Amino acid sequence: MQFLGRRKKLIGSSQNDLYDHCLQFYGQPPLENISLTEFETFAVERLKLLKTVENLGVSYVKNSDPYTKKMEAEFSSLNFPLKTELDDRKIQGGTSEYDKRRKDHISHFILRLAYCQTEDLRRWFIQQEMDLFRFRFGYLPPRHKTDFLHKNNLKYETVSAEEKKSLKDKLIASSYGLSGITLEEYDFYKVPFQDALDLVRTRKVYLLAGNAYIPHHEIITIVLNDFRTRLSKALAVTARSLPAVQSDERLQPLLSHLSHAYVGQDYSIQKNIGKISLEQIDPLSGKSFPLCMRHLHKALRENHHLRHGGRMQYGLFLKGIGLTLEQALQFWRSEFVKGKVDADKFDKAYAYSVRHMFGKEGKRTDYTPYSCMKVILSNPPSQGDYHGCPFRHSDPELLKQKLQNYKVSPSGINQILELVKGMHYQLACQKYFELTHNVEDAGFSLNHPNQYFTESQKLLGGGRDIKKEVDMSQRSQENTANVTRPSQDNSKQANEEMGDLDSFFQDE
Repeated sequence: MQFLGRRKKLIGSSQNDLYDHCLQFYGQPPLENISLTEFETFAVERLKLLKTVENLGVSYVKNSDPYTKKMEAEFSSLNFPLKTELDDRKIQGGTSEYDKRRKDHISHFILRLAYCQTEDLRRWFIQQEMDLFRFRFGYLPPRHKTDFLHKNNLKYETVSAEEKKSLKDKLIASSYGLSGITLEEYDFYKVPFQDALDLVRTRKVYLLAGNAYIPHHEIITIVLNDFRTRLSKALAVTARSLPAVQSDERLQPLLSHLSHAYVGQDYSIQKNIGKISLEQIDPLSGKSFPLCMRHLHKALRENHHLRHGGRMQYGLFLKGIGLTLEQALQFWRSEFVKGKVDADKFDKAYAYSVRHMFGKEGKRTDYTPYSCMKVILSNPPSQGDYHGCPFRHSDPELLKQKLQNYKVSPSGINQILELVKGMHYQLACQKYFELTHNVEDAGFSLNHPNQYFTESQKLLGGGRDIKKEVDMSQRSQENTANVTRPSQDNSKQANEEMGDLDSFFQDE
């Protein structure tokens, strides 16, 4: 009650002044106390928003109508702010604009803590936050753009109608896409030329007396450069303060989880147990397995053995698509005995780990199949290993040869390699899905190898039962507004248990 009372007092106070505009540079950190539950919920929902920004930015032309509509839908479903007017009243069955802006503010700073830890994480976070900022700034009406600039001391002078008229021909000649008619409708900003070097270099602006005359649709370039500089410096400062934050045993597991969090469906529960036969695995691997699992299956068939990283990644995937414990034991035994392991050695050295994976030994935990982020970010493969993400861990030339062997078209291979070059590994896998299933748009954002399998089966018409159960699960998640995420205790326990499982998979 005390917490709620405090929040009410903030309306009309300095905190309310912070939220008087729907967009901000996040220069002032939040000062209020929040619960761990709210801390985690805000962080995961902003992470979902940033992942959507990443996926849509590659799948659609930015600021096109389809891109804008999908972004609007995501803002609405996750309760992030887009409205320009502040209102502390709750819409019936919804969230007030004030609460949305508060959530936007707090969640940004939480993810700063999680994504300041390495150069790769900082680069990804800055890029997605910049794309998010670009969309939100472009969504503002001209008056609110000017208000934002003034509020953040970016006091770029708006060119008067008289000056625009006197410079009409020069402004039209120097600004792409403008005519005499549109010139009257659009605002121009007078900016010191040194603040607009990118636009000056590409000759997109008119220069006069040390000032660049920037049309309204190009001012975002200046603002984004400022935003990037501020955020980059802030992440460096946050990284230096991180040891103090990580010493808090309540926050450390949450922050570690967030940096490679999976926010999709939970595949630890075997809804399709027993629906896959061992005879189906070979044909399914060619039709419905993601490239990482297809690679592992091929290596297992050829070498009759996988090292512990491969067995964990592939074994949990097979469990997730429906293999029973008995089937898994039969599958691994039949393949290993074809190599250097006899049946007796398998039963002594490997069978226990399979039963442990299914929660029948040790702590009897139902282990979760690896998400894409876990495969990409943890336990990179070394010489003789076959686990990991082929798009992340394979040499581009070897990846190209593999895709050629799987009959991917040359143009498709080039598209995949471009995504890999941009470090969009999950989007590269999604493009592989589209190319191998002959569809223009997969219709989903790929986050999990088992999701790839489920969507493939639905598309190929062989997963009617799977589709029904997945849809029911998704509706349940939407209705309860929950996402798959471990709590503080569960996250810590999961890390300990997975480490325990690792020990059972070690080779002799």
